Amino acid sequence: MSIRKIETPLVSNGYPLTRSEQGISWLVPSDPSRPLEALREQYREQGYLWLRGILNRERVLAFRRRFFEAYASTGLLAEGTDPSAGIFAGNFVSHEVRQRLLMEIVRWPEYEAFCLAPEIIGFYEKFFGGKVHLLKRKIIRYTAPGDKNCTPGHYDLIYLRAGSDSVCSSWIPLGDIPVEMGGLAYLEHSDALGRKMEAEFTAKNATLSPEERISAYNKNMSAGGWVGKDLAALADLIQGRWLLADYAAGDMVVHSPYMIHGSTENHDPLQRMRLSTDIRYQLQGDKIDPRWNHDHFVGDNL
Repeated sequence: MSIRKIETPLVSNGYPLTRSEQGISWLVPSDPSRPLEALREQYREQGYLWLRGILNRERVLAFRRRFFEAYASTGLLAEGTDPSAGIFAGNFVSHEVRQRLLMEIVRWPEYEAFCLAPEIIGFYEKFFGGKVHLLKRKIIRYTAPGDKNCTPGHYDLIYLRAGSDSVCSSWIPLGDIPVEMGGLAYLEHSDALGRKMEAEFTAKNATLSPEERISAYNKNMSAGGWVGKDLAALADLIQGRWLLADYAAGDMVVHSPYMIHGSTENHDPLQRMRLSTDIRYQLQGDKIDPRWNHDHFVGDNL
């Protein structure tokens, strides 16, 4: 599958995403209405499912509007624009204001209701084959054009080591996110690499205290718990490609806790901000990482 021509640079934390055009391709989309076993097999083979249109598009866009309305008085949005468009004014909000609002938003009843949408719960109950549990710690973030800070390459289990490794992550674009806006990129066939890395970390961590052993910030980990900021170098480890997508409001990506992923800079020509949320589900009764039983708060070391 050939990738369309992308006019903007694909850069993550100062590094190019790939060394050549052959190093990128597209995510494979999945129809949520496909037979369940076919979706499970696709997840096992790929490490992810890009479920196109599984959520109500208008509900997603309504939440996007609600989110940016909370920033109306901060100077973040271009004057006179519709909050749902999320047009960046060119003024970065202070770290303190940004964190305060984000900590409020993850506690909104409207956000909790969004994360418990019937379409999401219904999918996971079928996928897992039983009642599911939404981990309380949930993350929502926006990325403005010109922000050089991107999510480095990582796999989620680094931050969830005290629980079940059968947990699934849902990354949900809150609005349309074409490649130019810096949506998530996934390293093709990297579930196996993530499992290999975690096995190596487990061996290295064996002599640490229980608290240190599960930490993404122990002495055997890189700063921040990332496996790498140079995404092209990570791809070289398995001669792999980074998979990109033009995400749309209503989509949801489900990925393995071992699947390596990261993001690129937002170079949207319309100055739209990327907004997304990532939430996690597991089967009720499976072991839960106790650190994820609380709302996200600044300084929770996750």
